[in-house]
Amino acid sequence: MTRQQEWVPPSVDVSVPSMARTYDFMLGGGHNFAADRAVGDQIERAMPGLRTAARVNRQFLGRVVRFMVGRGIRQFLDVGSGIPTVANVHEVAQAEKADCRVVYVDRDPVAVAHSELMLTGNDRAAVVHADMRDPEAILASPEARRLLDFDEPVGLLMLLMLHWVPDDSDPAGLLARYSSVLVPGSYLAISHVSGDHQGAELAEATDAIKRSKSPDQVNLRTHAQITALFDGFELVEPGLVGCGEWRPHGPADIADEPGMNMLVYAGVGHKKALDRA
Repeated sequence: MTRQQEWVPPSVDVSVPSMARTYDFMLGGGHNFAADRAVGDQIERAMPGLRTAARVNRQFLGRVVRFMVGRGIRQFLDVGSGIPTVANVHEVAQAEKADCRVVYVDRDPVAVAHSELMLTGNDRAAVVHADMRDPEAILASPEARRLLDFDEPVGLLMLLMLHWVPDDSDPAGLLARYSSVLVPGSYLAISHVSGDHQGAELAEATDAIKRSKSPDQVNLRTHAQITALFDGFELVEPGLVGCGEWRPHGPADIADEPGMNMLVYAGVGHKKALDRA
């Protein structure tokens, strides 16, 4: 019997696929298992070019963080941060401004274990092991209380997360519980899978996830439905667009396959002061 890798927390059942680890596989990472790779292979067979879409989303993350730092944001809450890879939020933000503070959140034990290892010695970043559906526990965690000052603007990152929340779990209400603690001047970034520009290939890919018995299942939403998630925020230009179309810096930010640029919608909202007139 092969000894389980030392970096795997004992509580992890490696036979059950995790979408965090499958995403790590799609990005070319090495912290995933056979069950994760099997799902990833099935999804990619259904939608060739999906690895490119994953890369485009990752490039969007970097652009968003730099944009927010440029607008004065010095603290970030990255919900569903996943397994660390290149150009993580704290690395991008602190390269721009060394005083930036970052709190990562993930429920996947492998993601949390590797985040803790990566952040050793960095007193301006930490990870919380929690489910995104419990914002009160996240916001009350010792890590968030130490690093985040909610009297100042925060950059809230919800990238490739809300499509895992079904309608009956009220994703808009969930976001409102986070945004209720954010002062005006804060920013919200969302990227979300949509079926607006995809057909049978996307249906086959989501079916592959269903067959995998993963606890995470995709909930596709339209452009209008995703736009509605920015309630209380004003979308900054260019609005909610294909992930590769949000302020690209160059060809590397855009997928060669046009459909992969539109698989994921992305946008950034700015929380403005209430009109008291």
